[in-house]
Amino acid sequence: MNKRSLFISNFKGSNPWLKFVIKIFILLFILFVGCFEVIMPQYLYGFNASILDKVERAKSTDGPRILLIGNSNLVFGIDSQKIEQETGIPVVNMGLHAGLGNAFLENMARYYAREGDYVIICHTQYGDDDNSWNEELAWITIENHFELWRLIRLKDLWRMIKAYPTYLHDCVELMISGEGNRKTGEAYTREFFNVYGDNIFPRTEQQMEFKEGMLVVPEISSVCTDRLNHLYAELQKKGVHMAVASYPIVSCEYTPPESEYIAFQKELEEKLDCRVISDFTDYFIDEKYFFDSAYHLNDEGVQIRTRQLIEDIKNWLEVMEEDK
Repeated sequence: MNKRSLFISNFKGSNPWLKFVIKIFILLFILFVGCFEVIMPQYLYGFNASILDKVERAKSTDGPRILLIGNSNLVFGIDSQKIEQETGIPVVNMGLHAGLGNAFLENMARYYAREGDYVIICHTQYGDDDNSWNEELAWITIENHFELWRLIRLKDLWRMIKAYPTYLHDCVELMISGEGNRKTGEAYTREFFNVYGDNIFPRTEQQMEFKEGMLVVPEISSVCTDRLNHLYAELQKKGVHMAVASYPIVSCEYTPPESEYIAFQKELEEKLDCRVISDFTDYFIDEKYFFDSAYHLNDEGVQIRTRQLIEDIKNWLEVMEEDK
C-alpha cells in the first residue's frame, strides 16, 4: 500500500471530530485564498493606495534620502521636488492618512529608512495613547500587499482580525457593483500623487472657514514621546538621522496665542531625545493659504511651508556637519 492510500485509509478510520476539524480547516483555507486572491484588493486607486508608490520610491531610490514621515499635512503641504533641488538629497514624502495613527506612520521610517538617511517626523498631534487609529482604514491601506503587513504591530493584530469581516464585506460590495479599483478623478485618490509622494491636485482657493475652538495647541503624552525616543534609538543604530519638524499652523483670529506654541515646543524638546529643527512659530501661515482643513495647504501655502522647511533642513545639516 502506497503512502497516499495509507493516509486515506487512516483518515477514513479516524475520529469523526478530527475529520470535521480537518474539513473546516480545508474550507477556511479555500475561503482565505479566495478572499486574498480574488476579492482583494478593491482600493488600488484610493488615497491610501499611494503607499504602494511611496514604498517603491523608498526602496528604489539611492541614498542618502530625506524621508518625510507624518499624516496628510505632508501629503497636502510639501513640494518635495523643491526640497530635493535645494538640498541635493532625494526626497520621499511618506505622508498618509492621520486615521492610521502615529505609530503606523512611524513604522514607515522603521522599515524603509537606510543608513545615511534623514528621517523628519511631522506629526500634528503628540498626545496619542497608542490606540488612536482606525483598523478598517488600516485594512484599506495594506489589503493583500503582504509586504505592508509588517507596518501593523503585533499588539494590534487582534484588532485587525476583528475588523477584517467589515473590510471584506465592503470589498465584496465594491466587486459586485464594479466600483472597486476604479479611478474617480477626485483629489483624494492615488491618481493625484506625483513620483515624490506629494498630492498635486490643483488647490487654488481656501475651502474651509475657521471658527472659534477649532484650532488648538497639541497635547503631549509620554506614550507618544517614549515611542518616538525608542524609534530614534533604533534608527541611530542603523546610522539614520532623525529629527522633528513643525506642521503648518493656521494664523487667524482664532489661533491660540503664540506663547502657547512656544511652551508646547519647549516641552516637546525636553521630552524628545532627537532634535526639533523647527521653530513652530515660523509655521504660522495665514488662513487664506489653507485648503480644506487646518492642516492642508493650497498651492501657494505649499510653497510657503516648503521654503521654511528647506531652511530648517539646511540648518540641521549644517549643525550635524559641525558636530562631526
